[in-house]
This record gives sequence, C-alpha cells and structure tokens, in this order.
Amino acid sequence: MEKYGMHLLVLSHVYMVAELKRRCVKEVGEHVTEESVVDVLQLSRLCDAPDLYLKCVKMLDEQFKKVERTEGWQFLQHHDPQLELDILCLLDQNDNRKKRLMKRKKQEKVYMQLCEAMECLEHICTEGCTNVGPYDVELRKGREACTKFGDTCQGMQALIQHFATCTMRNSRRCMRCKRMWQLFRLHSSICHHHDSCKVPLCRQIELKSQQEKRKDDGRWRLLVRKVASAKAMSSLFLSNTNSELNKF
Repeated sequence: MEKYGMHLLVLSHVYMVAELKRRCVKEVGEHVTEESVVDVLQLSRLCDAPDLYLKCVKMLDEQFKKVERTEGWQFLQHHDPQLELDILCLLDQNDNRKKRLMKRKKQEKVYMQLCEAMECLEHICTEGCTNVGPYDVELRKGREACTKFGDTCQGMQALIQHFATCTMRNSRRCMRCKRMWQLFRLHSSICHHHDSCKVPLCRQIELKSQQEKRKDDGRWRLLVRKVASAKAMSSLFLSNTNSELNKF
C-alpha cells in the first residue's frame, strides 16, 4: 500500500471497488508529505475523494511556505495554472475565514466582559462589597477582597467612587465618568426590573429613553442584544453547573 497506494486508488475508483478505495484513501492520507501533497491533491480531485482532498488542503494551508519550494508545486505552476489559482483562492478563503473567526472570538470576549461587568454592577448595588454598596447593607471593609468577581469588582468599585465625586461627570468630559454612564445605560437597556432595581439611574435612564423616544443606532442595539444573550448563557451555564454539583 505504501508503494502502490496512489495507483491502487486510481484503479479502485475506475473499477468502483469501494472497500479498496476507502483503504487507499486512508493509507495515502497517512503518508502524504509536503513533497507529495500537490500530486495527492490532484489525485483526490480526479478520484472523487473529498476526505483526502480536505487533508491535502489543510496541509497546504499549514505548510504552504515549504510546499511552494517543492518540485511538485513548481511543476504545477508551469503545467496547470488553473489548479494553482484554485488552490491560492482556496487558501485565501481559509485565511479570511480564520480572520473572521478570530474577530468573532474577540467580540465574544468583549461581550462576556461586559456581561461580567453588568453582573458585578448588580452585585455591588444589591449586596454591597468591600468599599461600595447600598445604604442599607453593611460593607465588608477589613474583610478579604471580593472573590466573586475579583479584579473586575475592585475596578468597578473604584469607577463608581470616582463617578460619585467627579465634578465633570455631567459635562461628559471625563472619560471615566463617560464609561460609567455607558455602563449605566447598558444595564438599563437589559434590565427587566426597573421599578425594583437598586442600580443607580436605572429607572431614570429608562424613563428618559421612553420620553425622548430615542432611536438607538444599530450598533448599540446589537451590543445590547449580544450582552443580554451572553448574560442568559452565563446564567444557564451556572444553573446547569449547580444542578450537576447537587447530584453529588
């Protein structure tokens, strides 16, 4: 099989010997190298072997700098420019797909961070923490740092303290206060309990939004929807985790 695998693949395809063809695809795929990948790719196209074709494309994508220095690639450039163009277009599509995936992952990370910030804000305004909390809750001063949200909680408390004392918060010239206004607005946009919510300005922002009938731009609506979705997924994950722990 190692010596005649490619020849047997052609014969098994021509004479429709399905079991032999499956074995050939498997064996040839296991022995494909940078030197032979171009030949195997051409063969996989001619012999209708999609699994082998995908394996060759993956190797081309990962080892293209090595492959383009081989005799097989140079032969392809001189004798089959159309296949060369097809391969380059395919690699470009894979590269764009990877970039889109990376961009989506970065966006999801931002949504999760904003979701954690919303939960942290509710935690501080409802339960209180080390330095900031509602007037009717005793703060945990002198105790250990918050373990529920860690550094996020400490940063949020510092931001709230700054917002409470900053003289420029209403003029929107202070970047830290502007960030706090955006967090308050985001919370108000995803909150379902405006009347009983303890987060400052939640009800006021909602009323102002209704009175002005402000049409938020598409990017803001998308952000609200994504953060709300991330929050729902986080709650579902925690619920399932707690259910599994309760079984033990």
